[in-house]
Amino acid sequence: MATKKASAKKMAGAVPAVKFPAKKAVPRSMPKAGKDPKGGLTAAGRAFFNKKEGSHLRPGVTGAADTPEKMKRKGSFLTRHFTNPRGPMIDEKGEPTRLALSAHAWGEPVPKTEAQGKKLAAKGRQLLEQFHAARDGGAEAGGKTPRKAASKKTAAKAPAKKAVAKAAAKRAVAKKAVAKKGASRRVG
Repeated sequence: MATKKASAKKMAGAVPAVKFPAKKAVPRSMPKAGKDPKGGLTAAGRAFFNKKEGSHLRPGVTGAADTPEKMKRKGSFLTRHFTNPRGPMIDEKGEPTRLALSAHAWGEPVPKTEAQGKKLAAKGRQLLEQFHAARDGGAEAGGKTPRKAASKKTAAKAPAKKAVAKAAAKRAVAKKAVAKKGASRRVG
């Protein structure tokens, strides 16, 4: 009888268990509709990985890489997958592997040999160089960039941006000085 009373006292002070809503089960393997037979993933395949891994996959850049973002994405993909390929470009039957077909999903020709894969990797490095040149300031970074020449309107905005940044920096310095004075008054 004593044990029942002791356990009743323990239960009275215990925190009730909180029930969380059940998570939806994510299948362990990708659905068959997730792989595009021409290479890459379908929308269903990207959605599967987004749920399972928490990633944010997007379709490959199939057209010309004419913007810095497209250059970065396509260049990164080609460099990552074809510099040191993780497998052969064709299987025992002479068919292109998923690795080779992935190039098609990004608008590139399907490589049949490792040498063709290396050419794709070189193209990827070139795209990344163009991206860095475009990001870092165009012609002064060296080489051609896809950026158009600045118009008179954008040229006039550049000094205004510098003035705004300079004023913001002055305000930040003044704010730090005021905070420092206030801190020294409290201490002393």
